[in-house]
Amino acid sequence: MPNLYIVSGCNDAGKTTASYTILPEILNCREFVNADNIAAGLSPFNPESVAFESGRIMLNRIRELMAAGLDFAFETTLATRSYVSLVKEAHRLGYKVSLLYFWLSSPDLAIERVAKRVSKGGHHIPSDVIVRRYYRGIYNLYNLYMSVCDQWTLVDNTYVTPDVIAKFDGFGKAVYNNELWNSIIKQQDHGKS
Repeated sequence: MPNLYIVSGCNDAGKTTASYTILPEILNCREFVNADNIAAGLSPFNPESVAFESGRIMLNRIRELMAAGLDFAFETTLATRSYVSLVKEAHRLGYKVSLLYFWLSSPDLAIERVAKRVSKGGHHIPSDVIVRRYYRGIYNLYNLYMSVCDQWTLVDNTYVTPDVIAKFDGFGKAVYNNELWNSIIKQQDHGKS
């Protein structure tokens, strides 16, 4: 059975950094589709200008990998509903879908991390977009994606050492930090539109 790994979380939650270790070394996944990396390849000095094009290329690559039945991963903030149909299609093709969500304690922390990245030459994301994606991603995680994925893991990536908050393995949910779990449930109400 092929595997699809969805690496998710708000902007600068540590998705890409974790992916470069977790995917090849732990999950033996060699295909990682990342729109930011594609954009940087198309326009290294102005990746924002090719965001639409990089998203299109990303979706085409995902379709190619699914058609070939290969294990792969992609990165997303979950701020959009569009991947729900992709997950359902993956299931129809026999994929096991696993979601890893990196959570940060606040959108302000995400804004700080993006600013730090920009100071080192990374791409800029407006603060209002970061805040919207932060809450929308949490809302969609709880209201759309948890129910369509075969398994999921929610990780607190606020500090240097990540901590698993909760996970679902297909048989049952385990909550390891009730305080954070309940806090995140309250946060997802901000993501309603």
